[in-house]
Amino acid sequence: MEQPVEMNTLSQILEKLRTKGIDNELKMTDHGKMQSKTLDKIYTPEDLNIVKTYRFEGMSDPADNSVLYMVEDSDKNIGYILDSYGAYSDNDGPAFADFLKKINTVDRDEQELFR
Repeated sequence: MEQPVEMNTLSQILEKLRTKGIDNELKMTDHGKMQSKTLDKIYTPEDLNIVKTYRFEGMSDPADNSVLYMVEDSDKNIGYILDSYGAYSDNDGPAFADFLKKINTVDRDEQELFR
């Protein structure tokens, strides 16, 4: 019986998503909403649910910390929001943090997400 591969790095998770056809990154717009260029959609926090959260910590530099939020929209499309800390962050300012706080969280089993 094949043992499951443990995914513990950001690149491993992103590669797994890509191989499953989930290459749908959501990014903050200038208007305080999230945009999916893949699906050509704009989202408010009410349009999304966080279904899984992955936290990654750098080995030697606290600025290497990041969080990957797996999200699902009302049409059951899965995407992700990547939040990197420090100099690597694309999400400066309170609008991003406020947006994330308003998204409903519904924890899902990882196996269900990666089928």
